[in-house]
Amino acid sequence: MYPPEPWHLRGQMYLSVFLIPRRDMPALPPVLDDTVRPVTVGGRVAVGAAWVSYEPGGVLHYRELLSAVLVHERGRPRVSITDIWVDSVASREGGRRLWGIPKELAEFTLDAETEPLVDATVTAPDGGAPIGSALVRLKRRLPGRYPLGFTVAQQLGEQVRRTPVRGRAGLRTAAAAWRPEPDGPLAYLAGRRPVLSLAITDFWLTFGRSAEDRAKSRTA
Repeated sequence: MYPPEPWHLRGQMYLSVFLIPRRDMPALPPVLDDTVRPVTVGGRVAVGAAWVSYEPGGVLHYRELLSAVLVHERGRPRVSITDIWVDSVASREGGRRLWGIPKELAEFTLDAETEPLVDATVTAPDGGAPIGSALVRLKRRLPGRYPLGFTVAQQLGEQVRRTPVRGRAGLRTAAAAWRPEPDGPLAYLAGRRPVLSLAITDFWLTFGRSAEDRAKSRTA
């Protein structure tokens, strides 16, 4: 009910970076917590939160809200997704079973038609409790296209699954006002202002390894 990896995806992302006290950092699963350490800046943990619209042209198209912690594994940078919602059952099941990404279903509005404003809201399914919203103002478009490359580390069963992500995208500066529900799952971001916001535009990316690459990694 979901595509095999790798997933080839395209779309738009609206990303903000927060610095939050370590005591307020979202918890990592036990096996992952034993393997990685958070990256800190002045004693605060770097947390990225993003609204994503995956568009037709990729293997799936759906909308997503995620929060992820920047961590390192013996000095090697990793991204670990702690909270994530999608409006696609295929994306939820594939994310969980292939890579250990803890996707949940939600209902979205993600309105980018009134540029330069992007208005986004997410709630629990079937008219459930609100999770959060944001208003993003797009600013200057940077010339050219830029490479994307990072590794996602998640707990899958009793192991750590490390998944490469590669692609290219345009960039725009942005300003974002986030409004997570103070009593909701993103409460650790409530009342905080991002230190950086960007729009990652018209991206294409490859999430995961091909069968050939997986075979090579098993025999390496």
